[in-house]
Parts: sequence; C-alpha cells; structure tokens
Amino acid sequence: MSPSARLPSTLRAPTRWRWVLWAALAGGFLLVNFHRVSTGVLSGPLARTFDTTGAELGFLHASFFYIYAALQLPSGLLVDRFGSRRVAAVGLLCMSAGVVGFAVSGSFLAAFLSRAVVGLGGSVLFIATLRFLANWYRPREFATMTGLTAAAAGVGGVLATTPLALAVEATGWRDSMLAAALVGFAFTLGVGVLVRDRPSDAGFDPIDGVTPPEGFPDLGTVAANTRRVLAAPSTWLLGFVLFFLLGTNFTVLGLWGVPYIVHLYDVSVPLASNYVLLGNLGLLVGGPTIGWLSDRLGRRVSLMFAAVCTFVLAYAVIFLTVTPPLAVVGLVLFAANFTAGGNLLAYAVVKERHSAAASGTVTGTVNSIGYFGAAVFPAAMGAVLDAYWTGETVAGARIYTALGYRVAFGIATLAGLLSLACLTWFYLRYGSGSATETQAEAVED
Repeated sequence: MSPSARLPSTLRAPTRWRWVLWAALAGGFLLVNFHRVSTGVLSGPLARTFDTTGAELGFLHASFFYIYAALQLPSGLLVDRFGSRRVAAVGLLCMSAGVVGFAVSGSFLAAFLSRAVVGLGGSVLFIATLRFLANWYRPREFATMTGLTAAAAGVGGVLATTPLALAVEATGWRDSMLAAALVGFAFTLGVGVLVRDRPSDAGFDPIDGVTPPEGFPDLGTVAANTRRVLAAPSTWLLGFVLFFLLGTNFTVLGLWGVPYIVHLYDVSVPLASNYVLLGNLGLLVGGPTIGWLSDRLGRRVSLMFAAVCTFVLAYAVIFLTVTPPLAVVGLVLFAANFTAGGNLLAYAVVKERHSAAASGTVTGTVNSIGYFGAAVFPAAMGAVLDAYWTGETVAGARIYTALGYRVAFGIATLAGLLSLACLTWFYLRYGSGSATETQAEAVED
C-alpha cells in the first residue's frame, strides 16, 4: 500500500498533503530563526554570565553565522544529492543537540562552540525547504511559498523577543534554551516521519506543471552544476545583495536592537523586546505579501528595488535622528524587515536561471554569500560600539553612547546603499528578472 493510501480522505491529494509536509519543514526553520536572533534578548544575561565586551558578544552571536554561512553551498549539494527529508532531519537533530550544549555551557568558549553547532545543524533547513518547494509546488507558486517560509521564520523571531524575555525572567536563560531544544527534537521526529522528497515518494502522481528530477544526481552532475553556478556573475551579484541586507537585519534584530532601545530610551528589556518584535512581524508579513505580488505580477527585480530603497530609508531615519520617538523606531524595524520579502525574490530569480537539478546548489550558494554578511556585521558593529563605550556597565552589560549607535546605524544605511548598487548592476546586465523568462540553462552569464 502506498503512503498516500493510508492518509485521511481529505488529504489524498498532493496539493493538500504538501501543506502538511511543508509545515513540518517550516516549523524546523522557525526554530532556526528563533536561535539565530535569540541573542538580542539574551545579550544582557550572556554578558553577565561570560563577562563579555561588545565585540566578544558580537562574536558569540556571530558564531552561529560563521558555520551557517560557510555551509550553505555544501547544504545545497547535500540536498540535491540526498534529498530534503534526510538532510533536514539530521540538521534538526544536530541543531537541537547544540542548543543543549549552549544551555549548559560553563565558559565563553563552550558557548561559542555550542552556538556554532546550532548553526551547523540549522544551516541546511532553509535550502532543504526550498528544494522541497521546487519539487512540490509550481514555478508560479514558488515565490509565494518562499515568502510563507520566511513568515515561519518571522514567527520564530517573534518568539525570540517578548515571549523569550518573559521566559528568561521566569526561568532563566539556560532553562529557556533547554525547553527550545526539546521542541527541536520533536520537529526532528516530525520531519523524519512525514516529509517526502517528491510526490512520487508519497505515492502521488506528479503535480501538473512540476517535473522534479527522478532519483538523485550523481557526483559528477553535482560537480558540473556547482562549477556552472559559481561561474555565473548573477550568482555573486544577487548573493551580495543579500550579504548587505541579511547581515544588517540579523545584526539589528538579533543582537544590538534591544540594547540600543534599553540604553538610549531607559526602558526594560521586555518593553524593548516589544519594539524589536515589530521587526519580526514585518518579516512575517512581508515575505508572503511580496512573494504573492511577485507571482501574480510576474515581476521580481522591480519589487526588489522597491524593497531595498525602503530598507535604506528606514535605517537612515535612525542614523539621522538617533533617538526618534519609540513608535518611529518600531515602524523603522517593521519596514526594514518587511522588505526582507523583496530580498527573498533573489532565490526565485537565481533558481529560474538554472536547471531543476541544480536548485539546491544555486540557492545554497546565494544563501551562503548572504549569510556571510550575518557573520561579519555583528562583530563589526560591536567593535564600533566598543569604541564609544562610556566606561559604565549596568547589571554587567556595557553602556554605549548615542554617537556610537549613530555610527552603527550609519553602517546599516551604507549597507543598504551597497546592496542597491549590486542590484542595479544585476539589472543593467540581465534585465527585469521577470518570472516568465525562460530558465537559465540557455542564458549565458
């Protein structure tokens, strides 16, 4: 009996059952984003526990991203070679084990290495999910579903703000992390039991308009795909668009956003977390909204332009005013992260320029370049802030001057301008990136 025959009658269609499978993968990716931005709320407790400087705290936060970024291309190769199910399940297991190690760390080095293990496991989830989408969803649905996957990440980011702050106040940061690890182990089981790489693996006929490759490519094909992807200038241009945008947003949301509000507005961590929560709500709403618009309008790059310009203007507000009303700060964070929905279109654009068999490889490569930004920016901003340390600490956490935060948000604004320059270069060379253009195998970079 095929797996599909055992399903309830309401789910005996691939277009229905795929939502259940996507939810299992998206839940795992939700946890990835929870862990990669949780250090914003944990910054004070971590600074007190391990007696860190701003730069050291930046390195601790970025330890997730060092290995996460480095493994995006290998993750794409693994997903193309072994499939989403196995790679995602192993990744979730590794990530959850790393969270346990982080929660019981007795030294800064142990915490740094454990958080790197969290990044190691989490590195495969997004690419595995994108590969799943390419096999189970039509091309005209891909940007929408990528946006919905980003929305799941937004939920994880929301949970890493006020809810996490309240949990830390009630039980401490170590017990809160252990609870998150248990949830990760549960999703590991769910992905391993439920997810199938292709409709045929679940006993379904292929979905109309989708032709997933049967079986997995051999190593020679994977190597050829990798060479073609790395040789394409479009890969690097879109990758650097993400390098500046992802690096900035994850640094602000995941590390320095909460201290900025706490220090300059003299409010509690839970209250500051409420405003950072608005940034994650922007991610939650922006991904599905811009993805849906892109699939309906058949436009990619024009929407990306609008998103990047909004990003620049949003962070420029804080750079120019330093301490605008808190409501404006919340609006800035919402707007800057709403535009992440435009960033996600880079994955659709680059996927459409390569064959289906290279889907994981090309999205993994672009993602790798993007997340190197998230590895570089936290320590860079931390070093800038250390130069403006007042010499004072509150509950073990360093206090920085308003000028220091102005310089930090100046870096964020400059990053947006550099991203805009890369996107302009891509447009001048390749055009609009319309969703209706032919796939790229035939397009010479």
